[in-house]
Amino acid sequence: MHQSFTLKILDRFSWLFRLCGVEYRTVRLIVGFKLTMDKRRVPTIIGNQARKKDPIITPFLTSLLLYAFLGLLLIPFLLFSDDFYVTLAIVFSLIMFILTTSMIADFSSVLLDVRDKVILDTKPIDDRTIAFAKFVHIVIYMTQLAGALLLIPFIVSSLMHGVLFSLVLFVSLVLVCLLCIVVTALFYMLILKFFDGEKLRNLINYVQIFLSIGLVFVYQLVGRSFGLVGLTFDYTVEWWHLLLPPFWFSAAFEVLLNDGQGGLLILAASLALIVPIISLWIYFKSMPAFEQNLAKLMNASTAKKVKKQTLKRKISGWISRDQEEKAAIDFARVMLSQEREFKLKVYPTLGISIALPLFMIGMMLMDGFGVDSEIDYLYGYFSLLSIPTSVYMLKYSAKANGAYLYQVLPVRDQSVFYRATLKAFIIQLFIPVVVILMLIYLYFIGPIAMLHFLIIFLIGCILTPICYRMINNGRYPFNESFSFVESANTTIVFVMMFVIGGLAVLHYFISKQPYLLYVYLPVLLVVNHFSWKVIFPRR
Repeated sequence: MHQSFTLKILDRFSWLFRLCGVEYRTVRLIVGFKLTMDKRRVPTIIGNQARKKDPIITPFLTSLLLYAFLGLLLIPFLLFSDDFYVTLAIVFSLIMFILTTSMIADFSSVLLDVRDKVILDTKPIDDRTIAFAKFVHIVIYMTQLAGALLLIPFIVSSLMHGVLFSLVLFVSLVLVCLLCIVVTALFYMLILKFFDGEKLRNLINYVQIFLSIGLVFVYQLVGRSFGLVGLTFDYTVEWWHLLLPPFWFSAAFEVLLNDGQGGLLILAASLALIVPIISLWIYFKSMPAFEQNLAKLMNASTAKKVKKQTLKRKISGWISRDQEEKAAIDFARVMLSQEREFKLKVYPTLGISIALPLFMIGMMLMDGFGVDSEIDYLYGYFSLLSIPTSVYMLKYSAKANGAYLYQVLPVRDQSVFYRATLKAFIIQLFIPVVVILMLIYLYFIGPIAMLHFLIIFLIGCILTPICYRMINNGRYPFNESFSFVESANTTIVFVMMFVIGGLAVLHYFISKQPYLLYVYLPVLLVVNHFSWKVIFPRR
């Protein structure tokens, strides 16, 4: 196997497995096969990268290089000052966020792998051995990931702060990795104990989406959570810091290296050692029950889901009088609501479209400024930036083999499928984003927000078919598997960014004369009508 180096290192700790009552040779065999299969997996962090045959650099190695780049962002915090309690709290916040994100996004399939039960349960292997193999697999992965992320920052900070600092940092990083692994596993155990597998799959999907959105803001938010003036941090040790794991590990540095005093500081430093060890003990004790609860993932949820779609059906009726097109819109809406991988790739973009304006508003309020009704509505144009990526992903589906349906249906006008899918995207995804932003700005700038966001909505409706023609021209929707997802044309995405920026500037200058907005609105209605008619002519 190509992972012989990793397995040889694992051989050095074979005595530890025997001490735990686990058959090491079986664990080694299972882990070896899992490492081989990892070569075919594309990590979430580069999930949209094009797949090539026999690449020189594997997707996993590419992801490690990207994590190494992210690690460079930690260096300034490690070198800012000797106030370790604050600066290292920021560092450990970022590390735990990145590692936990990767755990949930990429290795949930390992912790929750039910194929082990189907294949390995027929063999004379106990659940404890299978669970240990999973744990070892994840530890190997986490070691590689943490090594890529932290190797350069570790070397630089060790040279700056000395040997004792590097020793404490190394132990802390080991404990942080263990804590991220075990807490994630215990979280899944808790969910599986009380809910079925379908609930867990949905929950993992939503957590992935939330973390993908949060990654955009984590650096700004963590930095602003402290009073930072130059290189001086103003802070006071508070009792609620004991609830935040990053402070546990930074407190250890303050106690051991800066002779920090105080009961709260010492208690926080103690938690950095005690909690990971206790969590690991709980995890190993819970292994048998966890393996039994994994059987829930093999059973599809039998609960009938009845959702009221009255409003969305009415909207589809308003925008289309054609019965075939309305049926195609309903079909596309169902596909968009059920495709987990589509949600994972598109919902973060939509979430950022909402979160960025909120972030801008929050920063202005924190800095003592109000929301300017004459310009701040332009942040709503961030919602249009999600259109190119979202429209591009409409050609992919986990059920791509069913796309033959388009060719066998007795429909003469094949463009109906394209139109219907884009209209379903507008109804299902784009309208909610615009409405949420409009309600937020309605509170801050008053009724004029409705007019501004109606203009933004119409511009989005014009750009949607244009993006589809530029990116997905001539392809059926939901026609390709996510296994072959490729990167969207970067040139087209950048062009659309400049176009959207230009339209925002035009909107701003038009709003200088308020009566022009009421002229601009019907013009957009006419342009919207003809853009759809020209791009998707009816036959």
